[in-house]
Order: sequence, then C-alpha cells, then structure tokens
Amino acid sequence: MDVTQEIQRNHIIYGASDYTAPSGLAASKSLNYADGPSIIRPAHQELSVIPYTFNYQSEVGLFGAENYFSKIQLNIERSLAGICFEEPGWECAIIKEQLAPEETYWEAAIVDYAFPCSTTNTYECAKIKENELPQISGDAYVSVDLIKYATGNQFNDKWVDVRLYTKSREEHPYDRMWVKEKDFFYLGIHARNTRRLPFNVACIIGAEYADYNAISNKDEIMRR
Repeated sequence: MDVTQEIQRNHIIYGASDYTAPSGLAASKSLNYADGPSIIRPAHQELSVIPYTFNYQSEVGLFGAENYFSKIQLNIERSLAGICFEEPGWECAIIKEQLAPEETYWEAAIVDYAFPCSTTNTYECAKIKENELPQISGDAYVSVDLIKYATGNQFNDKWVDVRLYTKSREEHPYDRMWVKEKDFFYLGIHARNTRRLPFNVACIIGAEYADYNAISNKDEIMRR
C-alpha cells in the first residue's frame, strides 16, 4: 500500500484536519488519538515467581482505544516457585502430617530436621526443600501461553485479535513463546471492527521451565 496516497485519500474524504472525537476515531483512522496503552508506552507488569496467570477482561473498539498493549517483565527467582517442578529422574513428593484412612497401606515416618545427617549402610540423607526451580546450568527459558476465552458471542470474538510480541516489538507467530528468565515481551489486544468488542484473555507464564535443548520447537523461542 502507498501510505502517502492512502493519507491523501482520507484527507479528501474526511478533511485535512484529524477528527479527534472518540466516536469517529475508527472511521477516520485517527487511532493515534485514542486513549490507551500503545506498544511504545505500554502498561507495565512484572513477575518474579512462576507459574502465574495474567487475566485480561475488558473491551476495545468503538468510543475507546482500538489497541491495548502490556509489557511483561520477567525477573524470575530460582529459589522460589509456586509449584513443584519435576526434574529428570526425580518426582515431586507430598509430605502430610497425618495419613488419610484410604492411605493406610503407607507406614508413618518421623522427620527429624535436627538429627545429624550421615550415610548409614545403604541409606543416604534426604534433603527436604521448599518448591524451587530445577537446576539449569545454561540459559533457562520460561514458557508463555496465550489463551483467548470465548465471551459468549462468536460474532464479536472473531473480531478481537490477541498477539504476543517480542522485545523488538515484532509479532510472534505462535500462541506459545519461550522467554529467558530475565527478559521481557509484549502482549497486544486489537479490535478489528468498528464496534465495541469485549475480550477475555489469559497469559499463562511459567507452566514449563526448561533449558534450550529441552525445547522441542525452537521456532517458539522469542527472537531478538
């Protein structure tokens, strides 16, 4: 598209002065006057513990901003996690203070945290620790999953576009993206019709935590 000709065509139709009334921003293509976070000045959100879900529920479109952008900054703390992440060869265990009746085939054990730890016969000391992220020697990546929930109106839902963007503000082609644990990315919600469009979107961060070699689809890794 020739941008100059398109601008001239709109000036012929709507006049040379931009029309800034909210009701006409979509029709006059003067969306730069609509209030709302842009990809240059996005809303800011930070995250240090995974997994975590950001939920977005609102409206975009007519009489409002046509686009919503959020910059999500990751500063993941390795020593703390919201769930137990299993490592190769290890499974998570749940320690209960009292056994339920249906678990009577298990024998009770006493955990003495103050007892001096030493290897006895073929038994080695166990290290009981709170939830923390797996030990990764190289670059650690965090999964980002974008989910668009239905709002109950399929005719509105098809006109709401939700995308992930890289730190270079480039559109990511997948609904899953792998981001380094000390990095950031953008999320964009766009109205593709001149109507008021509700949306219900979730961004799940940290459902998986892995090194580079463990990621099967390398195309999902955020490009610079």
